Amino acid sequence: MLNTDHGDMVIVARDVTLTLGAADAATPILRGIDLSVARGTSLALLGASGSGKSSLMAVLSGLERATGGSVTVAGLDFGALDEDALARARRGRIGIVLQAFHLLPTMTALENVAVPMELAGAADAFARAEAELHAVGLGHRLGHYPAQLSGGEQQRVAIARALAGRPEIVFADEPTGNLDAATGAAIMDLLFERRAVTGATLVVITHDAALAERCDRIVSLADGRIARDETR
Repeated sequence: MLNTDHGDMVIVARDVTLTLGAADAATPILRGIDLSVARGTSLALLGASGSGKSSLMAVLSGLERATGGSVTVAGLDFGALDEDALARARRGRIGIVLQAFHLLPTMTALENVAVPMELAGAADAFARAEAELHAVGLGHRLGHYPAQLSGGEQQRVAIARALAGRPEIVFADEPTGNLDAATGAAIMDLLFERRAVTGATLVVITHDAALAERCDRIVSLADGRIARDETR
């Protein structure tokens, strides 16, 4: 179940396939992905809509189970874990930033960041959440609800939530998709800045080649396969 030795690789995927549906309705989404990601690096998964990049993120982050192959993340064999164990494995190891923010509307900015850590057992969750919100420039918005925040501010809360627990890996799936160009650029500056401070491995899922260029490595997907792998 755990601690397969892959050296300094925080993600190791071997011959990963994903098929949705069954029998005549079966649709292959991922078709034999081999990918290793070094600890502390930034990686862009680049591709057009339907290329499989978001599905690959879901498999690598433990949100979706691969149909075939093996996935080892932060020393854990995801294929050997049941659903409860997989959920526990994500806590503290994986942070996720999504296009749609996914903040709880009935919680303040502070609560949105603190409560997931508190549920994971952190005794100092609210203090850590407050510090992270200050770090992303929202120290003056701690008591505001998502509806009282701009899109850029909501994504800052989402970044704080993803990073406050100091995960080993942060996945960002089209993190600027709901933002205007200027706000999106500022959000990416912030995400890379906070990633550098925390030392997390960053995996950015995007269709934007210019955004991908900011990463150490670009893996381009097409039709569920890796079409190109470029280290910058």
